[in-house]
Amino acid sequence: MAEIKTIAVMGGGQMGSGIAQLAAVHGFDAWLLDTDYNALSRATKSISYSIQRLVSKGQLSQAVSKDALGRLRYTLNLEELSSADVVIEAIVESEEVKKKLFLELDKIAKSSAILASNTSSISITRLASATSRPKQVIGMHFMNPPPIMKLVEIVRGADTSDETFNATKALAERFGKTVICSRDYAGFVVNRILMPMINEAFFTLYTGVATKEDIDVGMKLGTNHPMGPLELADFIGLDVCLSIMKVLHAGLGDNKYAPCPLLVQYVDAGRLGRKRGIGVYDYQPMPNAVKPASKL
Repeated sequence: MAEIKTIAVMGGGQMGSGIAQLAAVHGFDAWLLDTDYNALSRATKSISYSIQRLVSKGQLSQAVSKDALGRLRYTLNLEELSSADVVIEAIVESEEVKKKLFLELDKIAKSSAILASNTSSISITRLASATSRPKQVIGMHFMNPPPIMKLVEIVRGADTSDETFNATKALAERFGKTVICSRDYAGFVVNRILMPMINEAFFTLYTGVATKEDIDVGMKLGTNHPMGPLELADFIGLDVCLSIMKVLHAGLGDNKYAPCPLLVQYVDAGRLGRKRGIGVYDYQPMPNAVKPASKL
């Protein structure tokens, strides 16, 4: 397989922009694509802010920062990705939407390119089936936020070649990540364990066992987790949590993975977590308190 020089990332959200930043900081030419101009604009500002923050903390030199920002390219046009050696998909957690994208990427990407998915739960084998190159399709699941979290979960589909696996593993390690490997089962390793815990936290709240605050404090101080499960769900996005629980329920066929009705209700209400300003917790700024009228 040819040396990897150019990496393209699909999706300008927190995951996609973080992966593109990683690629640029580690010396790759990086394309970031989103079909939404506003999302791409937000990603541009987010990456610049993130890199400058790392510089201010002494975790990145000014020279590397300048080089990384110069390596980044932003586009709305899928055709721009035709020169990429690796394309990493980081769009919405929907099998139907991802398969449609992989079908398009297969037509545009050069024949030697690896097509990787950042999916946290969906079958790599089924995504690969939408392409003519299943040997070059692989799961490359980064943790959120990608520039900070140390883990990458690599998932081989039924036909993923050793060459593709070895190149992807080497790429993740060049990013400074620790790699774990999973077989292609719903939820893989991390979310197979994490999401049922979050779902159970919702059931604990739903059935009135404890308040949301006590549930989160209990898990933080009782098990040394940096965030409580409900707080973490808000950070991930309740819609993402629900999507993964549905994949686990359908893929593993066990009712213990059935999404909690409270989680479903919150998503139906648009309470998706931090990105919407409200989820389990309310993140919206408090209105200014009305000052009492002064006495004459």
